Amino acid sequence: MLKEIVDRSAAFVGLVLLAPLFLVVCLLVWGRDGRSPFYVADRVARGGGSFRMVKIRSMIADADRLGPSSTAGDDARVTAVGRFIRRWKIDELSQLWNVLAGDMSLVGPRPQVLAEVADYTEQERGLLAVKPGITDFSSIVFADEGEILRGAADADLAYRQLIRPWKSRLGLLYVEHRGFFIDLRLIGLTLLRIVAPARALAGVCGLLERLGASEELLRVARRSSPLLPGTVPGRERPLAS
Repeated sequence: MLKEIVDRSAAFVGLVLLAPLFLVVCLLVWGRDGRSPFYVADRVARGGGSFRMVKIRSMIADADRLGPSSTAGDDARVTAVGRFIRRWKIDELSQLWNVLAGDMSLVGPRPQVLAEVADYTEQERGLLAVKPGITDFSSIVFADEGEILRGAADADLAYRQLIRPWKSRLGLLYVEHRGFFIDLRLIGLTLLRIVAPARALAGVCGLLERLGASEELLRVARRSSPLLPGTVPGRERPLAS
């Protein structure tokens, strides 16, 4: 109940304070092609249902019909305004509306497309025990997701091999240890990442260590070496294709 109250109160205040920024960005997006500045798409909700997630559009209209669901840093579908939006995560801040509506939380595993969740293992389905969130451990560890996928021949496959295994493990660790203190820490570290990415990442690694994360997961979270294909929880070997 406390989390629900904090989520909705913070979302309301955030939407009011950010309204001028959202208005300017929406006008820029609309002015480029005369299409709606909003991207509304189905995402999987807590328990396995679905909800309509709202984002400010950073790509050309109908981009989801023209390419993969994962977005690489060199994806031609991203517009010039969209690169600014993605750089400062403004498209994710617009999800405060979903938090206010009760579909999402400020902190929780990132919302996933239906096709991705359909491929979840039994262990990964544990991620659906809580509301999806705007930020979590993986939002900081993989804040450069687009750069990780840059140059990939198949961005969706690269995502499933290099990012999903670790994102799922980080999400499950959050579900296991979730609490008000951890939420506050993650919100603070997410804000810190804007001005001091290295310090934010170090803070996440320190928190993961205190929560008993495996050495393998800590090594990935430190991002001190290239990412290698990993095994999602509940599978015996990395995805090959």
